[in-house]
Amino acid sequence: MKVVAISVFLGLSFASLAQNRSEYQYPNTRRGSESDVYFDLKVDDPYRWLEDDRSAETAAWVIAQNETTAKYLERVSFKDEIRIRLEKKMNYEKVSAPFVRGNYTYYYKNNGLQNQSVLFQIDKNGNEKVFLDPNTFAKDGTTSLGDVSFSLDGSLVAYSISEGGSDWRKIRVIDVETRKPIGNELIDVKFSGVSWYKNEGFYYSSYDKPKGSELSAKTDQHKLYYHKLKEPQSKDKLIFGEEIKRRYVGGYVTEDQRYLFISAANSTSGNELYFIDLNSKERKIVSLQSGFDYDLDVLDTEGNYAIASTNKDAPTVRVVRIDLQNPTKSWKTIIEATENVLSASTAGGYLFASYLKDANTVVYKHDYSGKLLEEIKLPGLGTASGFSAKKKETTLYYSFTNYITPGAIYQLDIKEGASQLFKAPKVNFNSENYVSEQVFYTSKDGEKIPMTITYRKDLVRDGNNPTILYGYGGFNISLTPQFSPTVAVWLEMGGIYAVANIRGGGEYGKRWHDGGRQFKKQNVFDDFIAAAEYLVQAKYTSPQRLALRGGSNGGLLVGAVMTQRPDVAKVAIPAVGVLDMLRYHTFTAGAGWAYDYGTVADSKEMAAYLFKYSPVHNVRAGVQYPATMILTGDHDDRVVPAHSFKFAAELQSKQSGENPTLIRIATNAGHGAGTPLAKVIDETTDVYAFILHNFGFNKMPK
Repeated sequence: MKVVAISVFLGLSFASLAQNRSEYQYPNTRRGSESDVYFDLKVDDPYRWLEDDRSAETAAWVIAQNETTAKYLERVSFKDEIRIRLEKKMNYEKVSAPFVRGNYTYYYKNNGLQNQSVLFQIDKNGNEKVFLDPNTFAKDGTTSLGDVSFSLDGSLVAYSISEGGSDWRKIRVIDVETRKPIGNELIDVKFSGVSWYKNEGFYYSSYDKPKGSELSAKTDQHKLYYHKLKEPQSKDKLIFGEEIKRRYVGGYVTEDQRYLFISAANSTSGNELYFIDLNSKERKIVSLQSGFDYDLDVLDTEGNYAIASTNKDAPTVRVVRIDLQNPTKSWKTIIEATENVLSASTAGGYLFASYLKDANTVVYKHDYSGKLLEEIKLPGLGTASGFSAKKKETTLYYSFTNYITPGAIYQLDIKEGASQLFKAPKVNFNSENYVSEQVFYTSKDGEKIPMTITYRKDLVRDGNNPTILYGYGGFNISLTPQFSPTVAVWLEMGGIYAVANIRGGGEYGKRWHDGGRQFKKQNVFDDFIAAAEYLVQAKYTSPQRLALRGGSNGGLLVGAVMTQRPDVAKVAIPAVGVLDMLRYHTFTAGAGWAYDYGTVADSKEMAAYLFKYSPVHNVRAGVQYPATMILTGDHDDRVVPAHSFKFAAELQSKQSGENPTLIRIATNAGHGAGTPLAKVIDETTDVYAFILHNFGFNKMPK
């Protein structure tokens, strides 16, 4: 949403709160008279007007809310100390793994506090120079670099940019040697990669430009196009998505340039898969998998055969070999499913099988027949990723990290299986002073849930430690150990950081995911509540020193838990959350989340179930909710900010007691990806200041 300066707040006056909260004020948000009927359920929606991200009234409300939040945070005397700590902690060189394209080697680097990482190029003589610097795209760093894809011989590159954090992208093509643009940039591209066919052009995906606001209007029909170099975008060839309408469509050309695989889906789980033999004259689209009951992902091809991973008949995923001449009947399992979730990749002509074992990575190398060759020895327990490379490569680079180990890059000899440290960051953080332990606690229905708890070794479990409990719980996404410099600051201040691997995620495969979706979504909230109770019972903390935090689907998690159990924590930080469960599917690509949530249109029972936990609809007058700071971005077109706006309005109108309810709306910011480092520091400073202030700290904890 574009926020404009408005001198008159169009009826938005500042009203005093209840007498015991008169020390600060909220904007007085107008209540409308909108309502909806779902089967026999009538639901008022008094803040429907806040869904209009183009209205002057909404813009004025945003300005007023941000002024209120800023004024509240001014009272935190040690806020600047937090910022200084964060800047110092994040001011270190961050370098990605190198990769070879054509005649050059490339890697990303951030010198320390740059808003965006820079793409560097190294020639065969070791000479290095800046190739793409997104910090030059916009003065405030809010234009970020997205997908970067090189042509077959590496002489051309197509790269996408995001402005203000939006999911809508532009694609630019340049000559690698001259840096001169090739043709005009492509516009209005969304949820797309770039996959080259030789050096002639590339495939990309997008939606038709929606009517109304491009930041909130529904986008429901995804299409795959082929762009031929130097041709105008208006002449791009539509490959898939006109007659067969799907919400999510993507195309991928295989490394040998023979096949184009097309994945099509209507939700975030399960996909159809098609392919085109690009060597054939007919270029007929052939179905490899129909329906949306399973996921199928092609890893590589060998002649007429494809190697793919799937959860069909394998809830934790298996690897299969498919004869593309007889694609629907010739699936041969070459790596069997195990009790641990498999993520497969290819590099140097080998298969790498990465497993999640209680949220930690274990990796094995196989040949293309599926024969196990060896286990890859990792530096320890944590998250290892990056086991992919082109067939001709003899070396790959992978990263390893956990909650107390900054991410380092390792070099692996693909054939021999031996790895060595390639690059470790110089972070001002002594891992030896901290411990990260995994515990298993019992949820409401008896399910055992893993949780990792990280803290300083000198911590005393007296039930008084400031603690952040983080969770997600949805869309088959697994939370694995990752180092974060912002979390490191929290740990250095004596804080505890706990991450619960609750149901709805993918830590234990389809069973875990299915155990937390649609009519079982309440399991997710129960798991998180049980995590909070465990931390209190085990004397890590107390409800008065506990903060709940989560983003996106995790924002829903926090919103649902705080409205169901307002006593479980002192502070709640729901970020970019899906908070209106009755209307989420009417915005942008939200309808694709129905596999996890269901929609009010599905049935009377589903409408009632969604209404029962929808955070916006379960704020009750006279209840003291946790001190809450809602986070969102005005350009978030993934989970539109209206969710957060309406939740804030409900809480501010009904909150009882002294706990504040604030909303922090970042400008020129989206759902999170590509956020400038300066904005990350600003937001984290405000979040930590808000949490500690409401925990009762009047000075910086040591």
